[in-house]
Amino acid sequence: MVRPIKDCTPQLRRLMELAGFSSFRELSEKSGVSQLQLIRLRRGLVLQTRVEFLLKISQALGVSLPELLAALGVEDSSPAPPEAMLHPQGLANASEYQRLQTQMERQGEALMAEFQQSSLEILESWLLQWPTAADKAKENPQLSAAKILPLVRPVERLMAEWGIEAIAPVGAEVAYDPTLHQLMEGCAEAGTLVRVRYAGYRQGEKLLYRAKVSPL
Repeated sequence: MVRPIKDCTPQLRRLMELAGFSSFRELSEKSGVSQLQLIRLRRGLVLQTRVEFLLKISQALGVSLPELLAALGVEDSSPAPPEAMLHPQGLANASEYQRLQTQMERQGEALMAEFQQSSLEILESWLLQWPTAADKAKENPQLSAAKILPLVRPVERLMAEWGIEAIAPVGAEVAYDPTLHQLMEGCAEAGTLVRVRYAGYRQGEKLLYRAKVSPL
């Protein structure tokens, strides 16, 4: 059974509200941590995040690192080191800081292995059937694409699990926005209608790929 990816967004938003942040972009700018790292936290990859990033986020939110970890659901059976030891500029014991970082990196490796296994379980039918379907398509160019399209559904499901969504479907007519769209030919002014030729993608607030469009 595939385990759902943990969503830590509500917990992080509560801390942001208490600290007076209205958006993840604002938190990113204040902490100096990229929005991609924040997205990883929101997806539950806390133990895979470097200690230095967690420290910056905790300081921006006005909480200690142990408080941030506890809020995000991280349980550690070992005694938490004093807060002064967690700050690189005020380390009373550098080896203890290194121990904590090494511990979190090892836990992160275990989390990544579990994450990859969950992804492979989602993609299992695609991994087993797609190479054969692609080979059959090469042998028979007349093979209807409609027969192999269902094989792509596991990939679509995985993208949904990761929070990746298309900016607009292929063939759609949308108002041109240069921040979301890339012209393949000609020119267009912002707001004029264009046709989507290749779907672009975003993950949460992060733009991954702009959609490729052409004027009508």
